[in-house]
Amino acid sequence: MSFPLLSKGQNIALPEDVDRVDIVIGWLEPGIEVDASALLLGADRRVGSDADFVFYNQPESSDGSVRFLGTSATEEGMQARISVDLSAVPATVHTIALAGSVGSGTFGDLGKLSLHVIDPAGHSLAEYVTADADTESAFVFGEVYRRDGAWKIRAVGQGWDSGLSGLATDFGVAIDDEPTPEENPPVEAEPAQPEVVEKPTRATGVRTAKRPVRRAKPIEFRQAESEGWQPARLFSVIGVGAGEEQERRTTSALISTMQAVRPFARAICARMGAPAGAFEGYIEVQYDAGESKVIPDAVLKVSRGSKQWTGLLEVKTGNGKLKKDQLESYLDIARRKKYDVVVSLSNDIPAGPGELPVQVDRRKLTKVALRHLSWAEVAHEARMLLSHGGIEDPLQTWILGEFLRFLDHPRSGAAEFVDMGRHWVTVRDAVTAGTLRAADQKALAVADTWVSLSRHLALRLTAELGVEVKHVLARKFRTDPAARAAAVAEHLATDGSFEAVLRIPDTAGDLTVVADIRTNKIRCRTTIAAPDEGTAARRVSWLTRQLTEAPGRLQIEAVFAERGTETCEHLDTVRADPKSLTAGRTTPIVSFTLEQTFPMGNRRSGTATSFITSVTTATDTFYGTVVQPLREWVPAAPIQTDITPAEPAE
Repeated sequence: MSFPLLSKGQNIALPEDVDRVDIVIGWLEPGIEVDASALLLGADRRVGSDADFVFYNQPESSDGSVRFLGTSATEEGMQARISVDLSAVPATVHTIALAGSVGSGTFGDLGKLSLHVIDPAGHSLAEYVTADADTESAFVFGEVYRRDGAWKIRAVGQGWDSGLSGLATDFGVAIDDEPTPEENPPVEAEPAQPEVVEKPTRATGVRTAKRPVRRAKPIEFRQAESEGWQPARLFSVIGVGAGEEQERRTTSALISTMQAVRPFARAICARMGAPAGAFEGYIEVQYDAGESKVIPDAVLKVSRGSKQWTGLLEVKTGNGKLKKDQLESYLDIARRKKYDVVVSLSNDIPAGPGELPVQVDRRKLTKVALRHLSWAEVAHEARMLLSHGGIEDPLQTWILGEFLRFLDHPRSGAAEFVDMGRHWVTVRDAVTAGTLRAADQKALAVADTWVSLSRHLALRLTAELGVEVKHVLARKFRTDPAARAAAVAEHLATDGSFEAVLRIPDTAGDLTVVADIRTNKIRCRTTIAAPDEGTAARRVSWLTRQLTEAPGRLQIEAVFAERGTETCEHLDTVRADPKSLTAGRTTPIVSFTLEQTFPMGNRRSGTATSFITSVTTATDTFYGTVVQPLREWVPAAPIQTDITPAEPAE
């Protein structure tokens, strides 16, 4: 799907039938957090009150029309999200300024920045990309504004060096970042005095200072007499069947965990577009639909002040598939009840962020949003909370850990990506026979499944490593599913293979996974720059010293400065004779490419011999034995010469 790419100062009208949008600010550097904010401005381009400033410490406007949904990670990088209900914006508000800020560093450290405008179905309506930021610590990316009764979006690209508080002050917000008395460090108490001392009052104004993140220690079990002793499960897997019984058990575990662990509820609800607030969940709620009953798996409620957000949840576990008519019936109920969203939750991982595994009648999305979550994303949010803090209560830490323990069990039905789809065998055989054509609809379906599998690989590594692993896609394919599927299918028909590139922070090179259907092999490779000093033998030795745990059949290709002089040998050969890579070459080595071959499973689904299992196993093995130990070359510090040591001071 194509959409306008705005330049600085350009504006476009939003579609008339869209009354809700999400504003997504994106950046690539995971080490710096950008906080999204919005300011509701009158005709004078000033806020009417401090309540018109929406950000992390004040995540919703007083009328509920604008909400800060928090920050999260995707395979494309990091993103911060704001939701705007255009139909609820007060008439006195002419413009909503959409900004971002950083607590440390500057926007110049982040490189490329983007602003996406997304409709309730997850489709992009406009995008603004900039790399002009320099020393700014706050940045207005764009504006949503009224003109002649219609809503428009404008790309702005204006920065502030004074941070979030300086930006907000310029728009009329009163800022008070002085610590309150209870936040001051404790001091020794004075002797009691008979006179009454008035308690200091805090000045009015909005506080932009962030609250510190705290992390609770998990509960430890230390009295087991052997490793075979297992602590009792909070969510038992005994007697769990399949189908509806499994869905009910797993849904109940999810909802009860969200009710007990508020940070987890906040993380999951933010993915659904909910505001920050008190969460409640209800299961098996019945709604009348003519002469029949409609029973979603859960009803989700989030309240903040007098405002209330409601979502209907449809859950599938195992191989259960979401159904169009079922989702549309929930959309009808939600529209009639004036609910906000219908959320589907299953093991389906759509090929791209914001995409839906089931397409519904878009006319049903005019008043209600439809969003999708995968069980992999739910587990990802839980693991990230446990790894990076945000939960202060040890009991809540244990409950969330028990929920993850339940999800990891096969009986929960919250399985990993396990099925290549019903067209897999036909497409696989056509590739082998050389009869596959890129325009074949079955090939396009399998191509989408491969991209979903690639996202699954990134999510698995993210959860395991605790860092954001990205599935690297060309920019033109990130928002155009049809073009992306066509390109993957073309490559499959022409070369007989799939390819995925995974970018893992702090590694020496990307991890590329190639599934070659014609040879029935999986190839994993990475490329690392060679040292830019020393002899060829020293450069080879530098590499092999890092590969002590790598298998001998690992292929090492040395790329020399002179084109056409590459060499390739197995690691065993190079260990025995390092000169085998450099014999007859006079130019320096500029890079090494390491590649390992694995057997490929052919089955559509299952475990031991399935295609998906072989791909995930190959990726995990290659990362652990080859990619993880590698470090980029770091030259030695320059050596001082002709320096007379200073005399020590007496």
